[in-house]
Amino acid sequence: MKVAVVTGASSGIGQSAAIEIAKRGTGVILTYGTNARAGLDTAAAIEKEGGWAVALPLDLGDVASFAAFRDTVADVLRDTWQRDTFDHLVNNAGYAESSLIEDTTEETFDRLMRVLLKGPYFLTQRLLPLLADGGSIVNTSSSSAATAGLEPGYSAYASMKGGLDVLTRYMAKEFSTRGIRVNAVSPGPTRTRLGGDAFTRFPEVVQVLAARTAFGRVGEPDDIGAMIATLVSDESRWVTAQNIAISGGFNL
Repeated sequence: MKVAVVTGASSGIGQSAAIEIAKRGTGVILTYGTNARAGLDTAAAIEKEGGWAVALPLDLGDVASFAAFRDTVADVLRDTWQRDTFDHLVNNAGYAESSLIEDTTEETFDRLMRVLLKGPYFLTQRLLPLLADGGSIVNTSSSSAATAGLEPGYSAYASMKGGLDVLTRYMAKEFSTRGIRVNAVSPGPTRTRLGGDAFTRFPEVVQVLAARTAFGRVGEPDDIGAMIATLVSDESRWVTAQNIAISGGFNL
């Protein structure tokens, strides 16, 4: 059985990606941040449908913890799947924080950098020896890093996602010698808990965003999770170094 590691799978896009990947017969090691119950619930939902899942804690903003996390992943692979390697890595965990450039503090900037760019960079580096040749990586980026349709207040967040887009291409180049494919997905506005559960707190925003979307609605986590599952599968074996917009035609 193939195995995928999916970060930030306690809710939203990561949760959907973990479930969709498991539906395709792949075992899942999923991570959660502060919400252990939600992470365990995701694993339970996968197992209820006949899949295999293990939930582990991970603080993506704490690079010093990655060595211990790697050792735990190795233990889980051996104990649960009798394997020394896994096949797919989905760098999805993250959070959003908005402020105008004139109001952004160094602390906010650094926190976003640690979680959104430095975290995926060094987590991938740490897990790379466990990633099987011929495997795949998907990085969750954002439409906020696009060249048009920008919203004031996301300069720091989008800059980190833009850096992740560049990192995706370099990963694809460097890891190609091992047959590892690396792609990114850029969701448009998607109904998740990002931004402090902004869609719930500001429901009026939904109609505004839907009006700017060709298909007339905002995205749902399953819209993104299904594409991530497709990208890690063998169906996408000839796709690498791509950043795929999954937005239903946002700002089209």
